[in-house]
Amino acid sequence: MEPRLRTVNKAKPPYRMNEFPGSFIQTFGKEIVYMLATKESMSIEGDEWEQIFAKCVGAEWKPSNIGLDDVQLDNCCWSAKTVKGSKNLANQKKIRLISGRNSPTYSFGVDRIAEADPNKIGELVLDIWNERVSGIRQYFKFARTVVLVKGVDYTEYLIFEYDTIRYEPELYTFTWNERGNLEGHEKKNGNHKFTWQPHGSQFTIVEDIPENPLHLKIKKPGKLSQEKVLQNVGFSSDWVTVL
Repeated sequence: MEPRLRTVNKAKPPYRMNEFPGSFIQTFGKEIVYMLATKESMSIEGDEWEQIFAKCVGAEWKPSNIGLDDVQLDNCCWSAKTVKGSKNLANQKKIRLISGRNSPTYSFGVDRIAEADPNKIGELVLDIWNERVSGIRQYFKFARTVVLVKGVDYTEYLIFEYDTIRYEPELYTFTWNERGNLEGHEKKNGNHKFTWQPHGSQFTIVEDIPENPLHLKIKKPGKLSQEKVLQNVGFSSDWVTVL
């Protein structure tokens, strides 16, 4: 809860968390149907979802190296993530999101990772993440992550948001698992929250799916043939020139 202030005009986000704009569903549906009708092999990856989401909320797509502010609207930015869901999306409770590459060796000059105290390595990994979050918070009052959970045949989806936050290392305990990866668990309940891979430095965050995400079902259209598309755009042989 934010404190009550007398003399400060508190900024407001473009819309309340997970209360997407009225045109969101229709815009999203059009984009997915178009992709289903025209793609030879259906897929929706990071850049595509970022652009679709930006259209759905009337924001700008501004891909960045940080990856936490790829979609921007006024005082709010989003990191847009996609993940494959289970066969029963309605009952899915958790997801794992790849959230960047955090290298203690590159950032802090730490070698001999496997021999180090796992809690110390976990602290450094979270410090890298936290620095990125603090960096975007200098420019945006609100920072969110919006997740697209994809059904197995790309006709069913879950969409939800949550605040992009810092994680305080003292709230977690870290151990090496049998695969040689670092796992972070919440001290208060033992829940698995992070996985970090020394080879490649991939950092994964485990997130709970909220009770009422936006759950959409899309009617699958027929495929447009290459011939039909070329005919509709008026293609002719003189469109191709040898230089």
